[in-house]
Amino acid sequence: MSAVDALPMHVLVTGAANGIGAAVCRRFASEGHRITAVDQMVDGLQRLSDDIAEKSDAVAGILSGDLADEAFAEQVMPEAWNRWGPVDVAVMAAGVYPAIGFLQLTAKAWDRVQAINVRSVMQLTRSLASLAIANGRVASVIHISSGAAQRARPGAAHYSASKAALEMLTRSAAIELGPFGIRVNAVSPGFVEVDSPVNPVTEAYAAAVSVNPLGRRGRPEDISAAVHWLASKEASWVTGAVLRVDGGASAGTIALPMHWPDQTELQIPPATQSGRDGVDTHDE
Repeated sequence: MSAVDALPMHVLVTGAANGIGAAVCRRFASEGHRITAVDQMVDGLQRLSDDIAEKSDAVAGILSGDLADEAFAEQVMPEAWNRWGPVDVAVMAAGVYPAIGFLQLTAKAWDRVQAINVRSVMQLTRSLASLAIANGRVASVIHISSGAAQRARPGAAHYSASKAALEMLTRSAAIELGPFGIRVNAVSPGFVEVDSPVNPVTEAYAAAVSVNPLGRRGRPEDISAAVHWLASKEASWVTGAVLRVDGGASAGTIALPMHWPDQTELQIPPATQSGRDGVDTHDE
């Protein structure tokens, strides 16, 4: 039986205390699925758990710790599996985005970003796959990427590199785990207003990075809807994909004017000669 056909599912979400992670938890909880919420912010996790208990019949377990800690990241999945049952869906929404100019970027700062944004995702994905295979189960894994994986920006060399690596990790895991019935996909959000105490941004930055063809900033619910679809049976033939949910921002820029209002003489195609290739082009 496919994991997405089993109700209720057990959905584990990292970065669950606020923003996209919290929205993902609430979306699945609204359908009665069991949630394991993982984050370093205990107060935020408790508020989320209380909110879910108040608004649904779902149960939200809490695991608190720093995913940069290799030992903690290694034991998250087994603990959730043993305490609350087999995990059907894992959503990796945890991430850090410190603004550090390239000339000020240290190895220590680089390593922390990679540890949280990439290494912990690898550990949790591998751990879930190992448990699912050992128990004859299938699973769906969704990584949360970023447009920064494709477009560099000042002060984000470490972050952009981590998200580019994450997208290749998604593809690599998908081709190796697909034969076991484990799907691995990613959602790449555009700018989403999350009011994060972990990753605050200035309004000037938000205004610059949130320009897109649809003309509005993203909401956490826009991303949770995409995650929900990828975990569903409707996406059962989708793996190794990176779904861009960004208001069209990755399609191109709308911030530039027309580079030249008219065609130059040499840009205009020459008039077709009458009778060429047997085609009569004269006007009637």
